[in-house]
Amino acid sequence: MRRWAYTLLLFALLPLALLHLVLRARRQPAYLRHVAERFGVYRMRPARPVIWLHAVSVGETRAASPLIHALRARYPAYDVLVTHTTPTGRETSESLFGQAIARAYLPYDFPFAMRRFLRHFRPALGILMETEIWFNLAACAQAAQVPLILANARLSEKSYRRYARVRGLARPALHSFARVLAQSAADADRLERLGARSVTVTGNLKFDVAPPPDAVEAARALRARFGPGRPVFLAASTREGEEALILDAMGRIGGDGPLVVIVPRHPQRFDEVARLIASRGLALQRKSLGEPIAGATQVVLGDTMGELFAYYGAADLAFVGGSLMPLGGQNLIEAAAMGVPVLVGPHTFNFEEATRAAVACGCALRVADAEDLLRQAQALFADARRRQAMHAAALDFAASRRGATESLLGALAPYLQAGA
Repeated sequence: MRRWAYTLLLFALLPLALLHLVLRARRQPAYLRHVAERFGVYRMRPARPVIWLHAVSVGETRAASPLIHALRARYPAYDVLVTHTTPTGRETSESLFGQAIARAYLPYDFPFAMRRFLRHFRPALGILMETEIWFNLAACAQAAQVPLILANARLSEKSYRRYARVRGLARPALHSFARVLAQSAADADRLERLGARSVTVTGNLKFDVAPPPDAVEAARALRARFGPGRPVFLAASTREGEEALILDAMGRIGGDGPLVVIVPRHPQRFDEVARLIASRGLALQRKSLGEPIAGATQVVLGDTMGELFAYYGAADLAFVGGSLMPLGGQNLIEAAAMGVPVLVGPHTFNFEEATRAAVACGCALRVADAEDLLRQAQALFADARRRQAMHAAALDFAASRRGATESLLGALAPYLQAGA
């Protein structure tokens, strides 16, 4: 495929993209806000030089937070613009940074929209997080002489095979990046095989995301609400289809089983998951109501945003979602940073390097399916000494792999002027 054919395909799919916004707005009205930005039309206009960073959604925004804080501290003469694709990503940056940065949606990958975006903000540098390879954006940035950096870059084997099918698009896009800063040697190898140049391994920024200063106290308060003497099983960042499997498995423990706390990955699913729990006849309380958790409650729905560190710190054992279904898994580093033993399913290709390292160091266990999840959870709840060993291993795992932020800053320095 050539880029002109890709662009024609985008125009053909535009009605579906607009329909997608309308349908998503039924659950999240925010999808119909700032629609003009998705076509490169913006009201704000920075008065100073701009460092632009693109973080698609919640995970990428949280991962980028140490880098954003460091860029603001080291380059105070620049404005930092963070672009997103989803409303939840935008809301996350609002909660993390407030008005300290500018934020907007990155346009759809039409040449006219990307040219508008680049002309409007005139960024001194563009930093794309993880696997954001947009073919027209890459070409337009090169034409506008805006250096692009692919930072915290990762490319799973599955994604490599997908991009390899459109190598005629992927190779010139990767060639256009001034630097590619990979999370691991395996990611670097796949990116180079796909056509990337100037690839350096700088580590995973997610290890530099420290728990908020009040996380320990918030976890302590949450645990007091759960009941200090009751075991707590946390299912964090769960995706559609997983909650039913977890509820059915954990429900078979019977007797005085653990309190099950479920925190869905996407806030628009909170009500759906509440109905799912109620349909199984389980005693449910919603965290957002702020009520003490009754002894008879079997499941707590974590329907609040921005508190995942506290949830992890309040749990005896955590399952990290997106991994029982073939969805690639979610980030287990936050759980490790709070010292909670982790269980993950078989599907972790989005975080394979970190997951393998966590299993190897003894702070995480991989389960085959929901039945295995039940067995492993029962065994760990019965073995306090093993949980304590996993707790210590988790803290060491998280601490020993920090430092990607400084490596990234060193790689970005040639493109920025401290006194600009």
